[in-house]
Amino acid sequence: MSRYWSDVTRRLTPYVPGEQPKLSRLVKLNTNENPYPPSPNVLAAMQGELGDDAASLRLYPDPNADRLKSAIAHFFADASIGAANVFVGNGSDEVLAHVFQALLKHDKPVLFPDITYSFYPVYCGLYDIDFETVPLDEDFAIDSADYLRPNGGIIFPNPNAPTGRLLPLQAIERIVTGNPDSVVVIDEAYIDFAAEDVPTAIGLVSRYPNLLVVQTLSKSRSLAGLRVGFAIGHRDLIEALDRVKNSFNSYPLDRLAITASVAALLDRAHFDTTRRAVMRSREELVADLQRLGFDCVPSAANFIFIRHPQHDAATLAAALRERAIIVRHFRLPRIDQYLRITIGTDAQCVDLLAALREIL
Repeated sequence: MSRYWSDVTRRLTPYVPGEQPKLSRLVKLNTNENPYPPSPNVLAAMQGELGDDAASLRLYPDPNADRLKSAIAHFFADASIGAANVFVGNGSDEVLAHVFQALLKHDKPVLFPDITYSFYPVYCGLYDIDFETVPLDEDFAIDSADYLRPNGGIIFPNPNAPTGRLLPLQAIERIVTGNPDSVVVIDEAYIDFAAEDVPTAIGLVSRYPNLLVVQTLSKSRSLAGLRVGFAIGHRDLIEALDRVKNSFNSYPLDRLAITASVAALLDRAHFDTTRRAVMRSREELVADLQRLGFDCVPSAANFIFIRHPQHDAATLAAALRERAIIVRHFRLPRIDQYLRITIGTDAQCVDLLAALREIL
């Protein structure tokens, strides 16, 4: 039936999401999901939204998600962010898709790292956008000087994925100021798991009209199943995203997703407690893995990127799978000997370490 496909469809190499096995008693450490449940206020808010009137679901949700935009603006109020600076979408992947089409489709190529979120080249293929990859250094770090050259836009995750390495805010600012005629997009899906004193780039938005910061509620708010993401930037950038969104899907977020997201943003105590628990487990797991001989890339995310000098990564991943532990292995240049492992609960980390000791 492929004879009915368009030329664009034939050329696409789609993004391959992390495996979601339907197995019981599985230690699932392959898709960077939060090991802790969302705020208990989330379920209460969703139940309250429906009440006894399920018939109200016949009505469309707010196409602008104004309540959610206001809650996001309130959360980042110290960064001088207003609701007009916020764009929301059905997960940060949809937000990023609109970013590529609205802000990164120009005559010059988009720049992003050679080792990064693998959805970026997929978007470029989908929207026919030229791009160039910029090699990370030998330690998998981004060098801001590499991005001070002509381009049609710049995008990278911070912390980067799948490496977990963090680029300091002053280096980001150097890239933004060095590219006044290009949009610089910082994909902060994992920023909430960086150290307590590491700020988000959102604090720079009020000073730089070419900076857009994208975040998600999937990771640090444990709402991956509801698919909510957002972008923060100058009003002109937000207007561009709205124009594309309203030409594609005017109602991207349903009522329950909006209500749950607002509740999650308001519960700062739960947010801080769970993210600190992940960070603590990460540091303990890294120390234990280093004692087993693993090399661990410095991580500021809710995952780690590791290799063992004496053991093949694919073999390790397969051996873990035999023990019902799923991790992510990328068969890609430069990183085919690394495993990306999500930080699970302390009990899951214990299971992982026990399995690795047995395998090694």
